[in-house]
Amino acid sequence: MNSEITTAVLVGALFGLGVYALIRALLPGRRGPVSTVARVDALRARGSAGVTFAHQPSATAPAGSAEGKSRAPLLADVRERTGERLAELYVQRGWELRSLRADLALLDRAWESFLATKVVLAAAGLFFGPFLFSMAWMLGVGASPVIPVWLALAFAAGFFFLPDLEVRRDAKARRRDFRRVVAAYLDLVAMSLAGGRGLPEALKAAAEVSDGWALRRIQSALADARITGLTQWQALGRLGDEVGVDELKDLSTSLALVADDGAKVRASLSARAETMRHRELAEIEGSAGEKSQSMLIAQLLLCMGFLIFLIFPAGMRVFQA
Repeated sequence: MNSEITTAVLVGALFGLGVYALIRALLPGRRGPVSTVARVDALRARGSAGVTFAHQPSATAPAGSAEGKSRAPLLADVRERTGERLAELYVQRGWELRSLRADLALLDRAWESFLATKVVLAAAGLFFGPFLFSMAWMLGVGASPVIPVWLALAFAAGFFFLPDLEVRRDAKARRRDFRRVVAAYLDLVAMSLAGGRGLPEALKAAAEVSDGWALRRIQSALADARITGLTQWQALGRLGDEVGVDELKDLSTSLALVADDGAKVRASLSARAETMRHRELAEIEGSAGEKSQSMLIAQLLLCMGFLIFLIFPAGMRVFQA
């Protein structure tokens, strides 16, 4: 009896704490200067995008954007609105999550869509936990009414963080490929400088060698630099800050210091590319060493199991005798 009362009190306290945290998260708090500036930038970008789309002619839907919006699926519309509300909530609360945003920018995924996916999966987890309990209850396993509540909360929390793990994993592999392309790009820039080109022309020509996704990102950053009036190395630094690649930020800093001296630029780029290749080689060797160690452990476990298989019959005969 006492244990049931204690369990009910703990469940009620946890539920009340969750409701309080939810209300505190939804209520608009006092905004800091960073969140205020971020909100102004977001509203400005949204307004400029709306003006751009308003001036574009539409041949398929001449009646306006309402007809095109009515044709969109209802679930996609709800998902989009949920993502926008959550993104606005994050801005109001000052939750930046720069590392996660950099991973999403590297994967070319929208922040609002990512937040909506997290909420949808969490809602699915709330129903998935009690569903498992109902299946187990039909088989005669478990009868406590507290179990489905804990299962619902556990699966909702787990499903909520599943997209984060997926994004971290995919971004890690994609960032490794991006660093490899940056090393080759620095060699191409150094070769262009050795051929007598200036630094801006060399950066642009090296980015146009291939149409891979990494070089396309560099091409887009350099093209935006010409429009916004930034230098090309500043654009590369901004791209590195956006996608979380420190090598591009360091490259921007070094080029800003020696941009007027072609010989120093060429030597700096060659040294930086060589350093990146050595680092990548060290990471590959370390990964190969970890895999060889895991294979050795697997072989030892296999040998141990085989020895137990051979010794077990003889041991059973000795103990039975």
